[in-house]
Amino acid sequence: MNVKNILSDLEKKHPGEQEYLQAVQEVLESIEGVYNENPQYEDAKIIERLVEPDRILTFRVSWTDDEGNVNVNLGYRIQFNNAIGPYKGGLRFHSSVNLSILKFLGFEQIFKNALTTLPMGGAKGGSDFNPRGKSDAEIMRFCQAFMLELWRIIGPSTDVPAGDIGTGGREIGYLYGMYKKLQQENAGILTGKGLNWGGSLIRPEATGFGATYFTQEMLKSNNDSFEGKTVTVSGFGNVAWGVALKVTELGGKVVTISGPDGYIYDEKGLDADKIEYLLTLRASNNDIVAPYADEFPEAKFVVGTKPWEVACDIAMPCATQNELNGNDAAQLIANGVKYIAEVSNMGCTPEAVGAFHKAKVPFAPGKAVNAGGVGVSGLEMSQNAMKLNWPAQEVDKKLHHMMSSIHRACIKYGAQNDGYVNYVNGANIAGFIKVADAMLDQGIV
Repeated sequence: MNVKNILSDLEKKHPGEQEYLQAVQEVLESIEGVYNENPQYEDAKIIERLVEPDRILTFRVSWTDDEGNVNVNLGYRIQFNNAIGPYKGGLRFHSSVNLSILKFLGFEQIFKNALTTLPMGGAKGGSDFNPRGKSDAEIMRFCQAFMLELWRIIGPSTDVPAGDIGTGGREIGYLYGMYKKLQQENAGILTGKGLNWGGSLIRPEATGFGATYFTQEMLKSNNDSFEGKTVTVSGFGNVAWGVALKVTELGGKVVTISGPDGYIYDEKGLDADKIEYLLTLRASNNDIVAPYADEFPEAKFVVGTKPWEVACDIAMPCATQNELNGNDAAQLIANGVKYIAEVSNMGCTPEAVGAFHKAKVPFAPGKAVNAGGVGVSGLEMSQNAMKLNWPAQEVDKKLHHMMSSIHRACIKYGAQNDGYVNYVNGANIAGFIKVADAMLDQGIV
């Protein structure tokens, strides 16, 4: 495999899709050695088949707002690879959504899902619809219009979407209601459902809890713990909320959250009331964090910048792709950061990742750190298939075990001779081998 040639060919086929090309490059550079040591992969053209989605559905979504005006958005579903199970991946509703972002997310999802060891393939979807400032009725009408197209290609054994940025429990409910009406059946087709109609306990917290469990394993492997650690977090949605809950429970202190308007610095740390307020803030349909400082005057709102300038022991980006760049990494390193756990998907730029590796700061990529979200989605699928619900303690125990297992896989394939663990290589190689071997077993399809 010649990484440079493959990337050059991809760029010609998909010009301008920078996020997608970035995600592919990271994986190819990690697996190059393993790939070239196994000629059966090259003979079956595994890489050429893996980097292209099985199919992409693009569709128009027409809906009316509360004033009766007609609005038009684009909808997408990218079914990337189903070698190890049904397509599985979230639906992102955000104005930034485009084909490149969804292809990068779907490609990442292949390996993330493989790391969970559950039978789930990789997919992603969404729309450039922006829920910000929309009423519940408007969001319902959009979701119903979106599902009118999507329902044709999904199913509990085919493709099981989930939530993502802009798509929480409310949106999943509206989507499921329309799917059920169209399909005329109750099925475990969406995950992140309400607890009273097929959802799983711990699912809302799962991504944040799982990320914290993975980070806890990183700390343990260095004879360390969260106790007394200062943690900086970006974002303020469900993921940041889950991280704040679990980090605080484990003795750490979360001192930041952020939005597109800037970040909050709360020197005392987020306590139970402040963590609960994050849900109120997110439910407002606005993506700004400034109101936090009005609610808790001891906190400081810093306009138009990111929280990575704050000195910390552990940094956990929880917002969106490429949110932490090379300059941010240099600032964190200069301030003595000890661990980086990338909770958002591809939250750090290649320059930032390179800087952490060069400084020998333990850095773990999103596909490993945030796999707990889709992991518990997989557990929700299992519960739906068996027509039962596990108690919260059982789901949490399975989640904790899953994240420990992912950490061990990263160590297995990422440990270096000098003792440093390249978690990026470890996660990519572990996920790739599982998917590639399944593709070999199933022939050229």
